[in-house]
Amino acid sequence: MKSAALYIGFGLAVVLFLMIVSSRHEVPAIPDDPFHQGITNHAACTTCHTPGRQAPLKASHPPKDECLLCHQVRQSGR
Repeated sequence: MKSAALYIGFGLAVVLFLMIVSSRHEVPAIPDDPFHQGITNHAACTTCHTPGRQAPLKASHPPKDECLLCHQVRQSGR
């Protein structure tokens, strides 16, 4: 019984550790520059961030069809 509790405690510690480590990933904000002014939808992103364009995304980038779910527009202080 004691060893079962030890295994369960160790398993919970591993899961907690993985949750903490995975939540530390920061997603870059959409730059506040002239190229990104007025970005409000995915279609605006694909004008530059698709294969063959000026700034294609890496192959390792997560699903590429919902940019604004992860990337937030920076609020300028102007």
